[in-house]
Amino acid sequence: MAGPHGDRRQGLSVRLRLTLSYAGFLVVANAALLAAVWVFLLRGRSDTLDVPDRSDFLRALDPGNFGPVVFVPAGILVLAFLLLFGLVGGWILAGRMLTPLVRITDATRRVANGPHFHRIRLPGRRDEFRELADSFDTMLARLEAHVAEQQRFAANASHELRTPLAVTQALLDVARNDPDHDIRELVERLRVVNTRAIGLTEALLLLSRVNQRSFTREHVDLSLMAEEATETLLPLAEKHGITIETSGDTSITLGSPALLLQLTTNLLHNAIGHNLPDQGAVWVTTGVRADTAVLTVENTGEKLTPRSVATLTEPFQRGTERLHTGHAGVGLGLAIVKSITQAHDGTLTLTPRPAGGLRVTVRLPAASAHTRTDDERT
Repeated sequence: MAGPHGDRRQGLSVRLRLTLSYAGFLVVANAALLAAVWVFLLRGRSDTLDVPDRSDFLRALDPGNFGPVVFVPAGILVLAFLLLFGLVGGWILAGRMLTPLVRITDATRRVANGPHFHRIRLPGRRDEFRELADSFDTMLARLEAHVAEQQRFAANASHELRTPLAVTQALLDVARNDPDHDIRELVERLRVVNTRAIGLTEALLLLSRVNQRSFTREHVDLSLMAEEATETLLPLAEKHGITIETSGDTSITLGSPALLLQLTTNLLHNAIGHNLPDQGAVWVTTGVRADTAVLTVENTGEKLTPRSVATLTEPFQRGTERLHTGHAGVGLGLAIVKSITQAHDGTLTLTPRPAGGLRVTVRLPAASAHTRTDDERT
């Protein structure tokens, strides 16, 4: 099957075009030089340097005008020599100049047909080719990391989705082999498993949507998102004796209200779920620091190590035992938070609290007051 450019005809190589360009320029330049020598030095018709007219150029065909020296045939030989010299020299010079480009082309072919760990690593001083090679190496490094992440995600997602299906199959087998089994208990267990599978599927769909950045941006106040998430999850927190304290100033950024509410809700839900068995606490603060909208969620809980905290944003990674949510979770809460933050050009920082628990800080670009005023007018 032909590629996207399969209908294009094969043209001259860049090296050959450079060679012809060098040789042609060399011949033209020297032809002009020989013409100038003949016109101004070899005419012998005047002691002054005059601008030649048409008759002067026609006399170039008459060797008798130059005495014993036959200038025109000698000039033709010189031009022929210069043409040959220009072709050979241009071919060599073009080859040396295009060596880095050939190396880059070979690297792209190897990557297209094989693994992504190959790098160009072009030596030499920094020039246009070196910058191109370095940019290509950077792109390959990011591509390799992205492919590895997608492979891990696909493997983990397959495992997580297989678990509820396997549990469902086991429950149905038990019910089939034991007709006297309590149907109500079976239905309830199937409902729980099915609910978890639905939650996992919805989380995967949300994560895919966030990674595509297919959302409309508008002004969002993170303090309002914090209040709404707190109001939604307050019954769950009160049920398990966890207090939630919300404070801070107005913190406006540009983004999707639905996604930023999901981010805040996930953080708060995670803080409630991974907390102390009793008398736990969650603190939610918002503010603006150096043109950055900041949302911070802290919670009490078990002591964590920096090493364990560093893996919490990976898909299907779970930290301490979930105590207060009523189910095991799908392991995508903080992964979704990370993706939403990156989709809004922000940064996510997780830090273990010395007394136990976790501090999560989301930093997003703040919307300027001038921009907000213009938006309100429209």
